[in-house]
Amino acid sequence: MKPIDLSQMRLPGAPTVSPDGTIAVVAVSRLEFAADSYTSQLWLLKTDGSTAPVQLTHGWHDSAPRISPDGRWLAFLRATKAAGSRAGGAKAEHDGAPQLCVLPLAGGEPRRLTDLPLGAGTPAWAPDSTRLAFSARVPQEGRYGTGKTGDGETIGADGEAPRRITRYFYRVDGVGFVLDRPAHLFVTDLDGTPTQVTHGERSHGDPDWSPDGQSLAFVSEQHDTWGDDIASDVCVMPAGGGEIRVLTDTTFGVGLCRWAPDGGSVLFTAGLAGEGRLDPVIRNESLWSVPLAGGPATQLLDPEAYTLAAPGGDIAATDRGVLFSNEDRGAVQLLRVPYDGGTPEVLLDGKRQVAGFAAAGDTLVATIAGTADWGEVYAGDVKLTDFSAGFLADVTPLEQVEVLGTAPDGYPVHGWVVKPAGDGPHPVLLMIHGGPFAQYGWRLFDEAQVYAGAGYAVVYGNPRGSSGYGEAHGRAIRGNVGEVSAVDLIALLDTALADSGPGGDLDADRVGVLGGSHGGFMTTWLAAMRGDRFKAAISERAVNAIDSFQGSSDIGWVFADSLYGADGGSFEQQSPLTYAGKIEIPMLIIHSEQDWRCPVEQAQRLFVALRRRGTPAELLLFPGEGHELSRSGRPSHRVARFDAILDWFGRHL
Repeated sequence: MKPIDLSQMRLPGAPTVSPDGTIAVVAVSRLEFAADSYTSQLWLLKTDGSTAPVQLTHGWHDSAPRISPDGRWLAFLRATKAAGSRAGGAKAEHDGAPQLCVLPLAGGEPRRLTDLPLGAGTPAWAPDSTRLAFSARVPQEGRYGTGKTGDGETIGADGEAPRRITRYFYRVDGVGFVLDRPAHLFVTDLDGTPTQVTHGERSHGDPDWSPDGQSLAFVSEQHDTWGDDIASDVCVMPAGGGEIRVLTDTTFGVGLCRWAPDGGSVLFTAGLAGEGRLDPVIRNESLWSVPLAGGPATQLLDPEAYTLAAPGGDIAATDRGVLFSNEDRGAVQLLRVPYDGGTPEVLLDGKRQVAGFAAAGDTLVATIAGTADWGEVYAGDVKLTDFSAGFLADVTPLEQVEVLGTAPDGYPVHGWVVKPAGDGPHPVLLMIHGGPFAQYGWRLFDEAQVYAGAGYAVVYGNPRGSSGYGEAHGRAIRGNVGEVSAVDLIALLDTALADSGPGGDLDADRVGVLGGSHGGFMTTWLAAMRGDRFKAAISERAVNAIDSFQGSSDIGWVFADSLYGADGGSFEQQSPLTYAGKIEIPMLIIHSEQDWRCPVEQAQRLFVALRRRGTPAELLLFPGEGHELSRSGRPSHRVARFDAILDWFGRHL
């Protein structure tokens, strides 16, 4: 695989299935280099596999398909290709904002139901199939293209009034400021008359209809200290608007909520908000149920053993239990959880990842990604699609081989190696994931394939701090992140090198290290503390100085104390920048100018510290990008990033 082969990737999303289980619809996205953007269309599938998939829509970016309960309609979001700019650099109104559309499945053209300034969110059908609920950000008057000059021109962002910040939580990387565009709930009929049913400064999201169609359940922060802590609650209200009732006790950070089929309770995913509602980091996102009539929430899964997959995890309430996508040692399983709790039934398992699912009656449709494709859609054991065929016609994926290491204290370390074709010895890259509470896994991974395709053996895994191995595995690093993580990473590297044997196909004298976000943190840490093991390093979008990260990051106000400050941990002792004077190997620092998760000052401080002491260092800055450059940045920037990484290691390994 070469960087340009990103253009051949076809990525199916979560499916939706008709109530009779005979058809499914899925969005398939791809990179479009000519537009330097992403495009997505909807595909219609017969769940018996009797016919080939049929492209159903031809919009620029169609996503989030939802079939109505009566099977007659398909709701989805459509975004148009962003047009040129207007005066002051502002985009034309509504350009690129996803709007809610419906399409008759019996045939016909899609009809747009909304024309909202900032677009609409994922729709949810009412049980009677005549209404849809969704969440959408509502801009303050005069902001985000709603303000006009005296001569009628749109006021650009630079001409808006100043923002007065009074709470910690006021912006999100990749989204922007949120204090002046809270998310509110809307209900619309099929004639396209949306009604806003929530109001005020607080946000409201993830709406779900009660089985009788009279109420909405949703997630919101209704407590007095909202925005100054991490807590959120499951709430309900009449579908036409009215009084909001909070069901949970404000001790959770709630993710998703869904009504139980009997309407007597609401199911939700959540991690604990922790002490002072400010200690949420590295906690499993478990499954809970809370009664509509009032009372405490009940946890339905073992809090140590199970966690909702991230990103893209989901739940669904069925007559036989709750479907829950669970991380497990690099895999993502699909579980069915009894409504009274207890041991879940594993429906889908193996060395693969369930990326989305939908169920109707006895029909289960799932998008599953494995180690040899980017994801295909299955109905039971029947494979319905072959979206990766074009890629596989040009590229043969290199094998992902499991590595089982042991740290000096006897702790097991799990990971993989992807080796280049041909005889070695090959130079080696130790690749470290972000999070830290995340997992590398059993699926085709563009990073590993591109580097191995260029001749490097790529070692990567899930040291302590990662998710998918139990909550205790993750929380083991709190308050001592660099030291504990480093022990496992070096153990994994040593195991991979030893497995190749004396004179084997991995060259222990030519090893580089790289990673992004927490992986960048660990790259800088290892370059300083274990620089004798590496010839060169690439630190991307990293946390390097925890003290300034706490104030400059969109999440630093809660993340820094909860992770690095836990158990009396010292910011200075845990900051890689503290040890920059020990770094002697060449280091490339990659960062995005608009990164609000790990702001660019983190890269600048490290770059200056290295240059001042004469360490070979370069800083590569990407304009217009945020923290997610490597996953969702402009296609041209993703290729440029790959090219820069291969050039750096080509020079120094």
